[in-house]
Amino acid sequence: GSGTKQAETQASGTKTQQPAAEATSGQAAEGESYELVFAHIADENNSWHKAALKFKEIAEADSDGRIQVSIYPNNSLGSESEVLEMIQTGTCDITITADSLSTWAPDIGFMGTPYMIADYDHLEKVVNSEVGETIEKEIREKAGMRCLTWLARGPRYLTSTKRVTTPADLSDVVIRVPDVPMYVKTWEGFGAKPVPMALSEVFTSVQQGTINAQENPLALIKSNGFAEVFPYCMETEHVRGWIYVVIGENKYQSLPDDLKQVVDKAAAEMQTYEREIFYQDEKQLRADLEAAGMEFVPVEKEQFEALTEDVVSLLTDSQRELYDKAVALK
Repeated sequence: GSGTKQAETQASGTKTQQPAAEATSGQAAEGESYELVFAHIADENNSWHKAALKFKEIAEADSDGRIQVSIYPNNSLGSESEVLEMIQTGTCDITITADSLSTWAPDIGFMGTPYMIADYDHLEKVVNSEVGETIEKEIREKAGMRCLTWLARGPRYLTSTKRVTTPADLSDVVIRVPDVPMYVKTWEGFGAKPVPMALSEVFTSVQQGTINAQENPLALIKSNGFAEVFPYCMETEHVRGWIYVVIGENKYQSLPDDLKQVVDKAAAEMQTYEREIFYQDEKQLRADLEAAGMEFVPVEKEQFEALTEDVVSLLTDSQRELYDKAVALK
């Protein structure tokens, strides 16, 4: 935002007035190394983790080792919400996140609106438009995190212990959703009973009969072993979204300018790399899940789409404005 730019200009203005001070801090920073703690919820086979490794490789090489990246996949430092809180307190630096940020930055809650994004070309347009800029500014100003880059997400599918083809089939479905208001509203609108809970609790909750469905992209369906407890995967593709790689703004600003550039470049290359493996991954994931015994079930998408008006009507004015702008780019 312009505020940050002003701050940077002021800072560089001060530096030019005090060249001596700049030289000393420059020398101190020269030998100093910075650890970046990068935690995320995906497992080691996920394209996000492979992308994180690529980020590490480039950032460490381009900084001649002055940046050290420690990666913690698979919820090993905590759930997504816990990691976001750790970034705010400075005990973690980077993660991959989106909807969970709506706790701090409510406007981005519209990102999970069902059937808003038509396909990947449309997605790209939305993220690179004023809509994307507004979201990134909101995340920086309200959550204190800077979006380094974004990654496409596979569409979300419903998995269940029973076959579902229309919203009418959802009347006795208790579905786990992320702790995000938009997801709760969506599944209530579709006729199911949504229960927010941590992803790590889903497997045992199905075995205990507390829930009988969940929804996620194929990568997370596979990495959580859901084919073992859910025989059916419904081709709802109800949300096509994207996710941000964020760094704590304070941490980012604490880096010398040359290392900020290293981090920015590593993030851009990470995005390009992830995109290449992402599409191959989606095809492979479906094949793997089918091989594990999961049946893919076509659904009456129009019937689900018809119910999204209720969800859209619940958007706040500022969310609705972003939603309308996004839809207009179809």
